[in-house]
Amino acid sequence: MHNIATLQQRPTPFYLYDVALLKQTLKCINDEAGKHDNFHVHYAVKANANPHLLQIVSQAGLGVDAVSGGEIKAALEAGFPAEKIVFAGVGKSDWEINFALDHDIFSFNVESMPELEVINALAAQKGKVANVCLRINPDVDAHTHSYITTGLKENKFGIAHEHMLEAVKQAQQMKNVNLRGLHFHIGSQILNMEAYAVLCQRINGFQDQLEAQGIRLGIINVGGGLGIDYDTPEAHPIPDFANYFDTIACNLQQRPGQEVHFELGRAVVAQCGSLITRVLFIKETETKKFAIVDAGMTELIRPALYGALHKIENLTPATETTENYDVVGPICESSDTFAEDYPLLTAKRGDLLAIRSAGAYGEAMSNQYNCRPHAESLFVEGDETDK
Repeated sequence: MHNIATLQQRPTPFYLYDVALLKQTLKCINDEAGKHDNFHVHYAVKANANPHLLQIVSQAGLGVDAVSGGEIKAALEAGFPAEKIVFAGVGKSDWEINFALDHDIFSFNVESMPELEVINALAAQKGKVANVCLRINPDVDAHTHSYITTGLKENKFGIAHEHMLEAVKQAQQMKNVNLRGLHFHIGSQILNMEAYAVLCQRINGFQDQLEAQGIRLGIINVGGGLGIDYDTPEAHPIPDFANYFDTIACNLQQRPGQEVHFELGRAVVAQCGSLITRVLFIKETETKKFAIVDAGMTELIRPALYGALHKIENLTPATETTENYDVVGPICESSDTFAEDYPLLTAKRGDLLAIRSAGAYGEAMSNQYNCRPHAESLFVEGDETDK
């Protein structure tokens, strides 16, 4: 953690990003993906769209997975080339599709046949041909939180695999779309590689089915979803990318010359970010001891939204004793709670707490509920600090 005296002087809450760790993570991704033929990694901007972080990811050579026109714009402004941008999302509006067409992005990940028809029509109006991959819902259980699973039949994402062949044939008949491949995504915070092995086996079957009809595709996009260690982030600051890419390589029957694309978000940025907050009050009741802090669900909504638990550390303890606290924020909602009955080094008013692994879905999902201002971002690399 950066110099504590320096951190204490700054207004809280704020996001603290370890740029060196981010660069190490990106190097590991490139090294491990580079061991396999035609593996291409896109960064899922939804995890964190901070402009400075985007520039660092862009400089590392990754592509982009965008799910809105705004994310495409942010990626372009950060220096990502349009030919490395894929555009997913179940509800692409006309202006977003037109914006992507105007910038000649790499591919649309198409989630439904009505969407494909609209893209074809809008491309025709511009005299263009849109590159597309069809997102197929493989009905694979990622064994993760119900809010962040995306590959089951009941999820809103993708085209049902039973309709894949029909969708592919319709796409091939359209004059203003160019079908490049298939796209999949089964969920987020996935730690069991068996889920990816099952996905690959499904994809192998889908490709066999298409090739029986004389259809060969140049791209398979397996999505992302690789999880991180929220419990002990210091033990695993960089996810096991080697195992992840090896699992895909060993289980996917990649056709000669076929590109395999990945969309990693959380695994890229989560561990490099912490939310730094200050204890406002220690409040005791007959049954509880509360550490009331100045950060809330406005800065990190995951605990309130998913029941997610992040490691919390007291950076400025006065003693080495430990007590249990409900760590709660100031927002006027009972769900504004980071942790319950959580062991911390004894806390007092003014102590700084670090809520770890907040680099993904912290700043990106922040909001101004209760008219709260957006928290600032601080970047550290070695002894250098920048706001």
